[in-house]
Amino acid sequence: MFVDRPNCFNRKLTPIRNQSSFQNTANQIQQLESKLRISINLIFWKTHFGLVINFIKEKTTTAMKKHILQIDVIKGLLKPETDIENQLINHPDFKEGLFWGMPRYGHPEGKVIYHIAEVLKNIDQLNINTHTRQQLRLVAFLHDTFKHLEDTKRPRDWSRHHSVLARNFATQFIDDESVLKIIEHHDEAFYSWRAQYVFSKVEEGERRLEKLLKNIGDDMQKFYLFFKCDTRTGDKNQKPLNWFESTIPNIEIIDF
Repeated sequence: MFVDRPNCFNRKLTPIRNQSSFQNTANQIQQLESKLRISINLIFWKTHFGLVINFIKEKTTTAMKKHILQIDVIKGLLKPETDIENQLINHPDFKEGLFWGMPRYGHPEGKVIYHIAEVLKNIDQLNINTHTRQQLRLVAFLHDTFKHLEDTKRPRDWSRHHSVLARNFATQFIDDESVLKIIEHHDEAFYSWRAQYVFSKVEEGERRLEKLLKNIGDDMQKFYLFFKCDTRTGDKNQKPLNWFESTIPNIEIIDF
């Protein structure tokens, strides 16, 4: 007995004639995948770039706020009165030096800016003319502001003393030789006293004093006024000042 096979087994397979349509579809899929990858990359980089921009904005905003806060603090403590003083408080090198310092003997106030504020209060108590006041204020602003850059290694490199660094910086703004001299030599009276009465190096101390008198010349009264305003701060030893007042001829002793 014979059984007929289903028609499906008798049907002949028809070859696919349009192979190009499949190739086109494959190409379109590849193009879509490529576009998708590009879109994903764009989204990633756009997001990443946005985060970077936000980070920069935050840092910039923080820096601006810090700058504004610093300026407010500086103006509140130093109360600048002249164009030069305002130029100084906006200079980054000057500002960096103002906020240096930790509480220590002679300077329990710590940061340089607080010491300058004390000196300025003493200057306010002097009975002096406007020009002398402006000169002493400039010395006060600058005399210790470069301690953070001072070379304190032994033996001392005196060309890297903070007073020399301060004078070098000051010449950008000041051409008054009286002010520059006092800035550069403002610690010499103390060093002379210390050499003689602490280290027992009398000859060295006397040489330093003689050199100071020569360098300061006719501005000794002005030097003395600043030395007193500087020494009457913090918990500084007053013996150098008392010695200076009893040793240096032709200065007018003042008190406040």
